[in-house]
Amino acid sequence: MVLCPVIGKLLHKHVVLASASPRRQEILSNAGLRFEVVPSRFKEKLCKASFPTPSAYAVETAKQKALEVARRMHQKDLRAPDVVIGADTIVTIGGLILEKPVDKQDAYRMLSRLNGKEHSVFTGVVIVHCSDRDGRLHTEVLDFYEETTVKFSELSEELLWEYIDSGEPMDKAGGYGIQALGGMLVEHVRGDFLNVVGFPLNHFCKKLAQLYCPPCPGDAWGAERDSIPAVDTFEDLSDVEGGGGSDPAWGDRGSCGGEEAGAAPPPAPGPRDTDLNGAVEEKRPPFPTGLLELMEGFKASKALFTACKLNVFDVLRDQGPLKAVDIARKINASVRGTGRLLEACAALGLLHKTDAGYSNTEAADLHLVSDGAHSLHGLAVYNDSHVWDLFTHLDLAARDGAEQARGAAGMKADRLFQSAETTLLFMRAMHGLSKLTARDVATAFDLSRFTSACDLGGCTGALAHELAREYPRLQVTVFDLPDIIEHARAFQPDGQRTEHIRFVPGDFFTDALPRAQLYVLSRVLHDWPDDRVHHLLTRISSCCEPGGGVLVAEAAAMEEEEAAAAAAARRRGLQPLGALLLGAGRPRSARELGQLLRRHGFRDVRVAPAGDLLRVVLGTRAAP
Repeated sequence: MVLCPVIGKLLHKHVVLASASPRRQEILSNAGLRFEVVPSRFKEKLCKASFPTPSAYAVETAKQKALEVARRMHQKDLRAPDVVIGADTIVTIGGLILEKPVDKQDAYRMLSRLNGKEHSVFTGVVIVHCSDRDGRLHTEVLDFYEETTVKFSELSEELLWEYIDSGEPMDKAGGYGIQALGGMLVEHVRGDFLNVVGFPLNHFCKKLAQLYCPPCPGDAWGAERDSIPAVDTFEDLSDVEGGGGSDPAWGDRGSCGGEEAGAAPPPAPGPRDTDLNGAVEEKRPPFPTGLLELMEGFKASKALFTACKLNVFDVLRDQGPLKAVDIARKINASVRGTGRLLEACAALGLLHKTDAGYSNTEAADLHLVSDGAHSLHGLAVYNDSHVWDLFTHLDLAARDGAEQARGAAGMKADRLFQSAETTLLFMRAMHGLSKLTARDVATAFDLSRFTSACDLGGCTGALAHELAREYPRLQVTVFDLPDIIEHARAFQPDGQRTEHIRFVPGDFFTDALPRAQLYVLSRVLHDWPDDRVHHLLTRISSCCEPGGGVLVAEAAAMEEEEAAAAAAARRRGLQPLGALLLGAGRPRSARELGQLLRRHGFRDVRVAPAGDLLRVVLGTRAAP
């Protein structure tokens, strides 16, 4: 049911919401709006000091989000949506803008600043009308903002930390969500409650009324409406044959009402009704942008993998900007093919394209060059040369099981690594991922009480180095297969202390485990079936002295409650497919991991987030 008549005028438009926020999606869906969700890739790094007011900053951020989506969709699909909606919510107190906290300490600083005081919540909103003229995107932008004042009660430090430990503040502007547990912190609200949730629906509808229902001469509302008009005041906005392709809501609106001055306005057409010309109008389904992006998504991945494989980002990091012909010569490829690949990378937001040529984006310089400190180049190449072939045979795995799919991809069932080259590919991929998350894992809990640790399946030692750096008294042993340990030396960082780290070859299922106070399993258990996991935990439990511990880090499984961001939800949904193809293991939730640790004699089991990708579970060995 369409709750607001003016929103009903958008039913036959291709509307896109440039936000992954589930709260905005819920508000607009409950109001009856049909839309596609296309999260913006705009990096929210505008200089706050350059804006005269916090509201101006929020509006500009929302505008850039929406325009980025409009341009990307037009470039990708050669057509643009009719309307793109962008929004950005910020919390301000004393002139300071508070956005989403980066970690728990940041959340505590924010909430402490708000404690017992009034603050303002601003949401900037833009409505971008898009049209295609001669293959070029044209946009018209309407923007506005809403301000709501919120007062926090005086809250104890214990209550603040209890709320922070719930995990709710981490994806909320200002560090709280008024629509959930954060509502307990709030003493009163002055203004639009939904604005604090994330989208000012009432103000949005008023702006739509201005756009889609221009006042007639003598109209009592005036240009700025203080109320949302009734449905019979709206002109019809459906496309009229021979209308020249312009949208009456944004172009010349003409006269109000019927064809004769003073005539009563026609009723808005229903799902099957007639428009102003008497033509029968069918209720069209929303444009399936999301499905099309899924169907075409493999092309984007392959373009990224190919650019990494050809070292495009390395060339541009050292010598960019460069023209396509120069890049083609340096990577020993055809000019035409290189040009197409570069165009694709620019459309995906991996490269900048200017008159001077192509250059890396900040993300490419940081993560896609082969030798960067935070490089994921190895992961891209591994996915291209190894995982891609496996997923090509997903249908075979679904029908007949993983062994048949692995065999079709040329993998031998009795060998984890098919060659030294495969081993190095795997190690480069794991090294990049481990460096991305190592600090979050090492600091998820205070581990300073331990003086020795053993990282089982620790691969290149990226996590071991972070543990040793964070806890100077800690001696860390990396225990992994001989094939891995043989190549680990090549991954050791220059200039870092290594006397606290040693590498020991062995199989943690069969060989004696090194003695340690803390055993670490980072991204290990999901590779193995339940019987093997129980066997491994039994071995660890028998080696672990009372008071010792086990630290398990795994990707958050599908059923965990914080499935907020759409991208994170997609990652969790694909985990079981990876487990199906790559082995007999499966993803496990933090709750299930905690139950496993308790079953094997570990108590005081605690769970903490480690960045966006992982959850960490710490258990302490109980006395027998």
